[in-house]
Amino acid sequence: MKSRFAILAAALGAVLFASANAAIAQERLCHSTDPVTTLKEMSEAIYVCWKPPAGTAGMSLTLQFSLRRNGTLIGKPRATYSDLGTDPQLSRAFVASILKALDDALPLPFSDSMGGAIAGRMLAPRFTAAREGAS
Repeated sequence: MKSRFAILAAALGAVLFASANAAIAQERLCHSTDPVTTLKEMSEAIYVCWKPPAGTAGMSLTLQFSLRRNGTLIGKPRATYSDLGTDPQLSRAFVASILKALDDALPLPFSDSMGGAIAGRMLAPRFTAAREGAS
């Protein structure tokens, strides 16, 4: 019986250690200084900073905004689509998590060519919290 407990404790410790390492890796990616050279990298740099709150599965919000060539925001983001459910507190938490992700991700470290290509263009990323049980 003791050996089963030891194995279970070791497995739980490994899972917790892996979760902590994943959180540290995500935090490092969120504040990366590696130059962003593509639209895909730009999207990933923003999404990696986003942590949807518990209970918001299925909620979705599309924001429209523009960035300067130095990776900073031009003006305020504007919601163009939302499916926020019926709980106002969860809806506010969901929107706040997205705005925090933008705040954490920006300014993006654009390469010179990417900064020139993206500057002033309208972007409209959609943020959708994964549904329960989805991978």
